[in-house]
Amino acid sequence: MGSTPAELPCEDVADNRSGVGGGISDVYGEDLATLDQLVTPWVTSVASGYSLMRDPRYNKGLAFTDKERDAHYLTGLLPPVVISQEVQERKLMHNLRQYTVPLQRYMALMDLQERNERLFYKLLIDNVEELLPVVYTPTVGEACQKYGSIFRKPQGLYISLNEKCCLPITIDVGTNNQKLLDDEFYIGLKQRRATGQEYADFLHEFMCAVKQNYGEKVLVQFEDFANHNAFDLLSKYMDTHLVFNDDIQGTASVVLAGLIAAQKVLGKSLADHTFLFLGAGEAGTGIAELIALKISKETGAPIEETRKKIWLVDSKGLIVSSRKESLQHFKQPWAHEYEPVKDLIGAVNAIKPTVLIGTSGVGQTFTKEVVEAMATNNEKPLILALSNPTSQAECTAEQAYTWTEGRAIFGSGSPFDPVEYNGKTYLPGQANNCYIFPGLGLGLIMSGAIRVRDDMLLAASEALAAQVTEENFANGLIYPPFSNIREISANIAASVAATTYDLGLASNLPRAKDLVKFAESCMYSPVYRNYR
Repeated sequence: MGSTPAELPCEDVADNRSGVGGGISDVYGEDLATLDQLVTPWVTSVASGYSLMRDPRYNKGLAFTDKERDAHYLTGLLPPVVISQEVQERKLMHNLRQYTVPLQRYMALMDLQERNERLFYKLLIDNVEELLPVVYTPTVGEACQKYGSIFRKPQGLYISLNEKCCLPITIDVGTNNQKLLDDEFYIGLKQRRATGQEYADFLHEFMCAVKQNYGEKVLVQFEDFANHNAFDLLSKYMDTHLVFNDDIQGTASVVLAGLIAAQKVLGKSLADHTFLFLGAGEAGTGIAELIALKISKETGAPIEETRKKIWLVDSKGLIVSSRKESLQHFKQPWAHEYEPVKDLIGAVNAIKPTVLIGTSGVGQTFTKEVVEAMATNNEKPLILALSNPTSQAECTAEQAYTWTEGRAIFGSGSPFDPVEYNGKTYLPGQANNCYIFPGLGLGLIMSGAIRVRDDMLLAASEALAAQVTEENFANGLIYPPFSNIREISANIAASVAATTYDLGLASNLPRAKDLVKFAESCMYSPVYRNYR
């Protein structure tokens, strides 16, 4: 099953008709209204009574004022007290903290989204560092695995091989997991996965339908597709559609940002490093390619040369030229001349990398022997254990700092708590795709981009790295804190949009004078509106 969020273009971005919401044309003026102006809660007619309270877009719960209750026939349907959105938020955070199981918190938040959207998003925005691990990595992985059991209410659109008439958001081509096929609670298509031409035709129908219905500027983000499908789809449609694969390109961009930021601590350039990856799937090869491209642009060397600074280890050992004929096509550029090496510790001792990156999906593969070898070869080894969830991380933050005697620069894919070592507190950074794809997507939409190019991903990486402060570095961080995520995203969006204009791929003209402010104006505001 693959998820493909399709974001609709802002047709009127150039004259700021999208306003606060940043969405499609503002028919009723809600987005253009300032927060203190009155708006009308439209559905197909003016919403009132139970219909208003049951519509998550407009429901405010006990925050409806007395005047609003009288005007919209809510008097008697709610307890008499009126409380603010801020009090509602404090109450909900108190209740969420009572749950000890992360999946229970996730389910409670999804219930909130289904009854009160603005309160849901305000809760996330104001408590992003605490709640992001609940709605995203690592808890979302468990939520996906148990989707059938916790399913409450459909959101978005679904399409399977049996239903080709709907615009797809979730694409279901079946499953080869026998446990799911036998599970009475499984709500997906109960058949073996489609493959080959049937799969290709199905996805092509989807891509054609999206573009036909929403035009050249509709942005399709591929998410969680299998390796071979992910690379094939991105390659097939990158020159005809506005497409982006978060697992390949988003992961690459956020990791590159951390590497760029780390150079300020190390006093080096990327070209000074030797990189070794454990894992050669879509994440590993995507990161490697973007690193090679960045070094090529910095040094002027051909990308074929800069790739030679990057080595990959897969399940069969170090990827070398003698294995080239048996390798999948996306691994072949990384098959360098070297003798075969069977395991990671052998590769570390042979290659002597300065940067070790894990994208294997297998926990505890950065063993004590491996990490200590990195520390022996480097004064400040750069170690990124990127696999999710936390249990699958190649090593923990505590292990990385302890086994390197506090010298490692560490980042991970899942969050880790601060680590105390020898009287110093280390704050491990999280290479989370949430840093990149919101800002990247906003930058593409607000510029009216018609294609995604690698220079836009580089721009996003550089914009993220530029927001890491000296204080962050002093605490061991190579990423800025998530508490600033809206400011971070606005700066990334502005940088991506500027690059899009420079490449001649923007269609929303004229270009805004201040792209950061324009990005901020396109962002959604979760604050309650006042109703007529």
